[in-house]
Amino acid sequence: MGKIHGERTVDIEAPIQRCFDIAADIQNAPAWQGTLLDVDVLERDGAGRAAVADTKSDAKVKHVTTRLRFTYEEPGAIHWVQEKGDVKSLHGWWRLEDLGNDQTRASYGLEVDPGRVLGLLLRGPVEHQVRDFLLGKAAEGLKRTAEEG
Repeated sequence: MGKIHGERTVDIEAPIQRCFDIAADIQNAPAWQGTLLDVDVLERDGAGRAAVADTKSDAKVKHVTTRLRFTYEEPGAIHWVQEKGDVKSLHGWWRLEDLGNDQTRASYGLEVDPGRVLGLLLRGPVEHQVRDFLLGKAAEGLKRTAEEG
């Protein structure tokens, strides 16, 4: 079993700063992100955003616990990497592009090495279902939340 990777892109009828502010509010992301169940912020950066957080996510076949470190490039990107957790490695990102006229293109991506034990649960078609499940909920959740306000 190799890495699970993918990216999902959506166009959002909202300004880039609004999209960034929603995506950067890591502590409240479980309300809209779908697969993220719980966040406990351990450290904050100089702007008050989550720098390190323990998270619990629904990976469809198992709940996965990770400690993530976040970096921000306002308003265009957010990156996170796993410091420790249930998977061997994890890197994720949001990339936001200002399309003008208060429209934003948002791309949500993940690269996950599930490791040997979790990898045994993710064989064949289940791997594709898990990848689609993880990617789709975040991108669609950001779109729905940004367009509601």
